[in-house]
Amino acid sequence: MDDTINFAREHGYVQTIMGRKRWLRDINSSNFTVRGFAERNAINSPIQGTAADMIKMAMVKVQQQLQQQKFKSKMILQVHDELIFDVLKEEADELKAVIIDCMQTAMPLSNGVPVIAEAGMGDSWLEAH
Repeated sequence: MDDTINFAREHGYVQTIMGRKRWLRDINSSNFTVRGFAERNAINSPIQGTAADMIKMAMVKVQQQLQQQKFKSKMILQVHDELIFDVLKEEADELKAVIIDCMQTAMPLSNGVPVIAEAGMGDSWLEAH
């Protein structure tokens, strides 16, 4: 965390694994409260931003597979780190495997940390959890 804050102080930004930058104009502020907010953003942004990059890449990969394999089911919603689908029952098992694979391989991490995805099914989002 200290290294990240120091990087932000020196460069004025932090970045995601994919290189997307979050500029932190207040990272060197003389105002303790304003600087503290920027420091918290410096720590949080690479993590949350990388998660956002990852889910976007997974969405693209899933959509490509839906089209290539001619699934009739549809990806309908993204909520934070979840993708919600309207799935035909006859496609459920095959599509579940495709979605999990796409999500786990969308952005492999170079440090060897495995990316794990889970899938739940139900007649509602609540049931699927």
